[in-house]
Amino acid sequence: MRIVFLIAVLFVGSNIILAQELNCQVTVQSNPALDVTTTEKEVFKEIEQAIFDLVNETSWTRDKFEVEERINCNFQLSIVEIAGNSFKATMQIQATRPVYNTTYNTTLFNFLDEDVYFTFRRGAKLIYSDNQYTENLTSILAFYANYILGLDGDSFALKGGSPYFTKAQNVVSLAQASMTPGWKSDDKGRKNRFWLIDNTLHELFNPLRECFYDYHRKGLDKMYDNPNVARDEIKMALDKLISVNSARPGSINLLIFIRSKRDELMGIYKEAERKQQTDVVNTLKRVDPTNSSKYQEIIQ
Repeated sequence: MRIVFLIAVLFVGSNIILAQELNCQVTVQSNPALDVTTTEKEVFKEIEQAIFDLVNETSWTRDKFEVEERINCNFQLSIVEIAGNSFKATMQIQATRPVYNTTYNTTLFNFLDEDVYFTFRRGAKLIYSDNQYTENLTSILAFYANYILGLDGDSFALKGGSPYFTKAQNVVSLAQASMTPGWKSDDKGRKNRFWLIDNTLHELFNPLRECFYDYHRKGLDKMYDNPNVARDEIKMALDKLISVNSARPGSINLLIFIRSKRDELMGIYKEAERKQQTDVVNTLKRVDPTNSSKYQEIIQ
């Protein structure tokens, strides 16, 4: 069971309310340039409900999650092409987790998947089965559900998300036979689902996973008790990204982390001591040089 930081729950006999792992909000819409019919808009609503049901009602783990423990996330699907029952879309996936002793939620994941291809027939229900590829949309959703669980686990315990990342990798392996974009190493660039999970589990990216844990547990979760110490811990966590950037500059995993935390880091260090500001700005410039001018604002 995940560690609960914000709310202590008392369990009494059979009066335990169990919930699935994810609390996902789903939106399905069309690209503004796409001229859609009333019927197609109705289909969008059905797709939206089918995604909502699959993500929120599937038991993705064997753990028991209480209502307060569910991981908040958002899936925003934008349809860009329609051909009968076939759809091409992009999907923005976001996930957050609470910071101890605060009402603040930090971003764990924020990614735009541009390779969402699927078929959907009215009245259809999406059903996921471990170790079996059924259709593309279900596999995409299963991949991100497990990936989010992995990130959440990594933020609470060092490499605590490994079981879920392994499941996400299995989803990729099964889906590759479909030949659908987004699942293979030779797809355009290195910014698809294959590379997202392959990098995560690669030894070269261990420092990023260590950073992820230290950043959240030793840094953010300690910010309320001792801000100066927490800032030092976050800076030391970010230092671990230097080796990742040297080995795999511009990797999608590194970019996602930095982009998700950029504004947060600006806020954390805006009121810090000058030495802390200078040290963290130097580190951020090394791992994210294209945004050096933005980080310089921290010490201006």
